[in-house]
Amino acid sequence: MKRLLIITSAIGAILLFLLASAGANTSLFAHNYSILLGLNIVLAVALAVLVGIQLNRLREEYLHRVFGSRLKLKLIGMFLLLAVGPGTVIYLVSVQFAVRSIESWYNVKIDSTLNSGIALGRNALDALLDQLSDRARNLALDMGDSGTQPGYPTLSRAREQLNADEVSLLSNSGRILSSAGEASGKLQPDGLSSTLLRQARIGRGYRAIEGEGVNLVMRVVVPIPSRQFGSSPLFLQIRAPVPEALAESAESIQELHRNYQELLLARQGLKRIYVITLTLALLLAIFTAMGLAFVFARSLSTPLLILAEGTQAVASGDFTPRQALPARDELGVLTQSFNRMTRQLQDARQQADKHRFAVDAARAYLESVLGNISAGVLAFSSEGYLKAANRGAMTILREDLTELETIPLAHWLTHLTFRDAVTTGFAEHDGDWQRQIEIQLGEGQTQTLLLHGSRLPETSGGGFVIVCDDITELLSAQRNAAWAEVARRLAHEIKNPLTPIQLSAERLQHKLADKLNEHDQAMLARSTQTIVNQVEAMKNLVNSFRDYAKLPPPKLAPLDLNDLVREVLVLYEGSRIPVGAQYGDALPAVKADASQLRQVLHNLLQNTQDTIAEHANPQVSVLTRRDGRRVELIVRDNGTGFPPAIISRALEPYVTTKPRGSGLGLAIVRKIIDEHRGEILLGNRAEGGAEIKIRLRLANPEST
Repeated sequence: MKRLLIITSAIGAILLFLLASAGANTSLFAHNYSILLGLNIVLAVALAVLVGIQLNRLREEYLHRVFGSRLKLKLIGMFLLLAVGPGTVIYLVSVQFAVRSIESWYNVKIDSTLNSGIALGRNALDALLDQLSDRARNLALDMGDSGTQPGYPTLSRAREQLNADEVSLLSNSGRILSSAGEASGKLQPDGLSSTLLRQARIGRGYRAIEGEGVNLVMRVVVPIPSRQFGSSPLFLQIRAPVPEALAESAESIQELHRNYQELLLARQGLKRIYVITLTLALLLAIFTAMGLAFVFARSLSTPLLILAEGTQAVASGDFTPRQALPARDELGVLTQSFNRMTRQLQDARQQADKHRFAVDAARAYLESVLGNISAGVLAFSSEGYLKAANRGAMTILREDLTELETIPLAHWLTHLTFRDAVTTGFAEHDGDWQRQIEIQLGEGQTQTLLLHGSRLPETSGGGFVIVCDDITELLSAQRNAAWAEVARRLAHEIKNPLTPIQLSAERLQHKLADKLNEHDQAMLARSTQTIVNQVEAMKNLVNSFRDYAKLPPPKLAPLDLNDLVREVLVLYEGSRIPVGAQYGDALPAVKADASQLRQVLHNLLQNTQDTIAEHANPQVSVLTRRDGRRVELIVRDNGTGFPPAIISRALEPYVTTKPRGSGLGLAIVRKIIDEHRGEILLGNRAEGGAEIKIRLRLANPEST
């Protein structure tokens, strides 16, 4: 407020000075008077608004009985009384003085004197012009009596006699026949226009004073009264300067007369300008005084307000020191003493709070650690009520456990496997214990948890704590790694003798075929073909082992899943088991390896067709659709579905229900989907049949 008031007052003083200068008709500001007046009015309105805001704030404080508001009101009233009264008196005196001073500037004698001066100057010029006209006529009579057309010498002598700038002989058409004049930079002197020439013929001559300012020239044109120079009359033109002193005097008197007339016309405007300027000065002074009154009142009442607020704060337990005042008077000393007292109280409280802060920091650190570990930690009271659980526990158990804090563990209606395992563990062990459990999640999924339980000492309130880890992926990775190693070794050991066995069987048939009778030849051919077929089957099995053991990393790129499914299903057109398709509309691209995803779809379709081959009306369908931020690929059939005994392990290697199956088809599919960071879910349909659901990531997660 104080700084804003100082800036506004300074700007107001500058604008008032400029406005007064414009009112004095200073050429620098006279043309900008309207702008300056507008700026002063805007500034006055701004000050009025600022003062109005302060008055409204003081009114609110007074109505709400804020401490110090009455003192502020009294101080402001005193300041305004001291400022507004004298200012108003000075304003009224100044207005009367300005109006009467302006009226005193105008006098009838001055006006008549200026008019007389102008008339005197005009008469003097007319006398000079008459004198030049008479001498020009006499010279024209002499030239007419001579009987000859005057030449340059005659004109030159006439110019010297008349003390003229130029003497010219003009034809009846105004063309210059001869001329004598000073070298003024003109190649040809000025002739007469048709209008001036006509006036010279009719009025028997032409005379005028030409030019502006002090550069006045007398111009006289007279006819030469003689017919001896031809059929057309001639004219004599004389141009002579007006004496410089006379021209300057006439111009000065004319300028004074113009200025006086302008001043006479601006009399009412000047009065209005001075009244407006003085009024704005009064308003700016009053508003500035009111603003200063608020500033001074605040500076005097602020120490009392600080002490009042400090007293209330100490009463409520806040010992923060108040704002120190730089003043050295009694109020400043009082506030400084109060601050020293509150500072001592603050130091005493800080010592008491220091230990509490340390305990809170340790607790917060422990909560931060527990909140950022993947393992789940659950703390129970001795009565079995859940006291605390970190985010890891809620993620593993897939539920907001805060809703179970009011229910004892023994009465939980969810997480029954977890509840029974914990209850049994503490019932069978007095100390720490550890066990592994499996939880059914639905859709054929299971979750393997490793639980570790410990009892808390009675000195800390008793109870027990459970630490659980989700080791489902770890166990799956261990099994996959073990099976991959087994597959690699089997592929290596089996592949080596297959080719020699096949070649040996074919060689035996070739060597013995001609040496046996027809019956034995047929039996040898059947036996050899059986060996070759089994060797090919073993090679396919070895290739499956190799694919599972060493799957190349996927080359992920944006892929249109619908186009890929259409491309694969073309190969199954006309097969003995029909394959239907239902494509999702406007599916976004997925991030996948086209060749590996093509292998996944082939494996699923082949596995499904082999499973339902004996069904009376076998049907297979492929479905694509979007599910949130994933795209789903679903393969369904109308067979008997997955047996409950193996559905939880159907994705593991060498798990199969087909008599001649290798058990690697779904395992390879799972490995490919895992490399794509996707999901694969197995389930049985309510209307009968199996359903395999694959969820793939979007190529652009931001797409909608």
